Amino acid sequence: MKYLWLDEYLLKKTGVTKDLQPAWNWIRYHIGGKMFAAVCLDDQNRPYYINLKLEPLEGEFFRKQYEDVIPGYYSNKLHWNSVKADGNVPDELLKQMLDKSYSLVLKSFSRKKQREILNLTCCGTECRKCSCFKTLCDGCNESGGKVFHAPAGKPCPIYGCSQKNGFATCAQCDQLPCSIWTATRDPQLSDQEFEQSIEERIRNLKA
Repeated sequence: MKYLWLDEYLLKKTGVTKDLQPAWNWIRYHIGGKMFAAVCLDDQNRPYYINLKLEPLEGEFFRKQYEDVIPGYYSNKLHWNSVKADGNVPDELLKQMLDKSYSLVLKSFSRKKQREILNLTCCGTECRKCSCFKTLCDGCNESGGKVFHAPAGKPCPIYGCSQKNGFATCAQCDQLPCSIWTATRDPQLSDQEFEQSIEERIRNLKA
């Protein structure tokens, strides 16, 4: 196969697992238990197609641009596409297509489930790594944003804004980080620690 980077690239994505479907001889990549990509193997275990999901119009566009992109092999041909494993689709374009497939399948889950799969809060915090988790705080996802440093009985303003705008996380917002971020902070953090936390959370959201 031409795209030798594919396995490592996909497994680096948050929450991704893979298995082999023996009946089909497909190596499948899942997010939250749903397949978003597959490498189809022949009877000699040689890859011949890479299956991935795209928006219908986007898939149609790429099929017109590249003869090595065809309607999904043994898949729903409206949403799935197959890329020839030894074809001429540029590596960077295939990565973008795989990223889109991952994103589409992830977004098929509820916003709360998306955060659970990514192990992140709306603002990119990894609650389980916080010293306050299960002591001062049950966690953002578990408490509906009513974390220990939020106003009494109310959700954290970042959580509230994200829910109001229908975002699973702030990564979907084009104003990241916004003024709500800078105004909302863990009171235990120094100014320097707070700035570092913002940088870390943004990295988590963009990973």
